Amino acid sequence: MKITKLKVNTNNNKYSIIIGSGIINKLSKILNQNSIKFNKSLLIIDSKVPKVLVKKIIKSLSKKKNFFHFFKASELNKNQTNVNKILETLLKNNFHRNDCLISVGGGIVGDVSGFAASIFKRGIKFINIPTTLLAQVDSSIGGKTGINTSSGKNLIGSFYQPSIVISDTNFLKTLPKREIICGYGEILKHSIISNKQFFLFLNKNASKILNLKTPFIEKSIYQSCLIKKKIVQKDEKEKNLRKVLNFGHTFAHAYEASLKYSKKLNHGEAVIMGIMSASKFSLKNNLLSKNEFQLINNHLNKFKIKMSPKKYFSINNFKTIISFMNKDKKNNSDKINLILLKKIGSPIIDLKFNQKKISSFIKNELKN
Repeated sequence: MKITKLKVNTNNNKYSIIIGSGIINKLSKILNQNSIKFNKSLLIIDSKVPKVLVKKIIKSLSKKKNFFHFFKASELNKNQTNVNKILETLLKNNFHRNDCLISVGGGIVGDVSGFAASIFKRGIKFINIPTTLLAQVDSSIGGKTGINTSSGKNLIGSFYQPSIVISDTNFLKTLPKREIICGYGEILKHSIISNKQFFLFLNKNASKILNLKTPFIEKSIYQSCLIKKKIVQKDEKEKNLRKVLNFGHTFAHAYEASLKYSKKLNHGEAVIMGIMSASKFSLKNNLLSKNEFQLINNHLNKFKIKMSPKKYFSINNFKTIISFMNKDKKNNSDKINLILLKKIGSPIIDLKFNQKKISSFIKNELKN
């Protein structure tokens, strides 16, 4: 059982990302080795996580006093009501700051749990055990927490770093292919914004990664975590550089919100669609060369993971999409703030466009 460890050092916290197969069996030992101590924990568990794996976590924590809150993860349930339920459980059972909240699930569970941890008594210990590929390579790292509202995605939240992230690759074997593709969207994004060599590795080995073949899946997880860790360390609160991690996400979040967070379109699928939209918009604005655009386009086509807005929207939906793009949290003026590409590995942040220009682009996307 090979275990890989990455150390994240931010201004507010230092913590480890532990990656390996079967490591939840040694959860208690890993926590002790990393000096994470608590007497009492509340585990927020995605109801989709297989019971056999949940039992292994509980067994490893048998010397602690544990409470459980099972959560039906969906974008619709990622709301203040469910945060309040967690807070009420913590209060009812007299939790203190030196106790612990543990997330066991994908990005939604991590976001909701992390947000609850950040506001309970102004901060309780938070352990993240991501069980999806998307969470392991992206959302569990960097301390972003948040919930959705009717006005948009992740508009309420906080920056709150975990005490540790424990990514057991055995969880991935329990996931449907659709969830693996969702996670791959974030892996692909990391390669596009920072490392062309990593992109070329993906271009050669994507089918092996999507089929969870060793050592390709482990290398992809590690490399994605490394890319995000380096960015977060330089800009924890998204004042500048960290904005590159939102490449494709302004489009993606608007697509999700326009469908009212329907199961028709998962977050990772929206990210893949957003990557394509942002790349095409970069090309249309003479930032990205046709050759570089085709590398991205051909990659998505080659592995049959390309997502098209036309599959989900008609021309009549463009105003709704634009209205959500206008509400995006990265905007700081009346214009829409986008992260675009100059070439693979070279993103450009803080490019502002008026609504008319983006509306024209979205309309063409839905027509063609």
